[in-house]
Amino acid sequence: MAPRSAGKNAESSDKVGVICRALRRAIIEQALEPGAKLPEDSLGERFGVSRTIARHALGQLAAEGLVELRRNRIAVVATPSWQDARDAFDIRIELERLVVRQLAGKLTKVQIAALNAHVDAEDEARDGTDAVSLRLATEFHILLANMTNSPILIRYVSEVAYRCCLTLSLYSRPHSSECAISEHRALIAALVKGDESKVMSLM
Repeated sequence: MAPRSAGKNAESSDKVGVICRALRRAIIEQALEPGAKLPEDSLGERFGVSRTIARHALGQLAAEGLVELRRNRIAVVATPSWQDARDAFDIRIELERLVVRQLAGKLTKVQIAALNAHVDAEDEARDGTDAVSLRLATEFHILLANMTNSPILIRYVSEVAYRCCLTLSLYSRPHSSECAISEHRALIAALVKGDESKVMSLM
């Protein structure tokens, strides 16, 4: 039987994950605007958790660049600068090249099916808002990173991809979901073939 503390830690981690997913989605889809305050006590009440758990969730989102932690434990939705954006995109390009280099020619049937299902979901959402389409496009790249089974790559790709997504949702021209969908389908095909040079140029 697992120790009680281990069970509590797992439960806390699950609750942190729930809060992070909900806030991440709200920030990226602009339901929460840059500069909006995220008080620990209000979050705790909303999600039925302690302030400590809410604080952990905010800390995780701060590591992803979606939240800024200010003095006196005040957390707000982040507003990335242009320099931050440039740095994030440069880093993301290199990280994602590492991901596809690892996956080219090595995807399992289950992984291929998961990628195709995700792109189908992007296709179904194409008539929705730009923010939803951006979130789904970002999650496609995070799904690829997860398939490497490399904790370091998964962590860094996830963090930088969410930073880039926030930047795009705030500053970019309208997002073409149709382009993203066709590019993602081409990327899957190149990965399945093991065409590393095509994969690298697409990425």
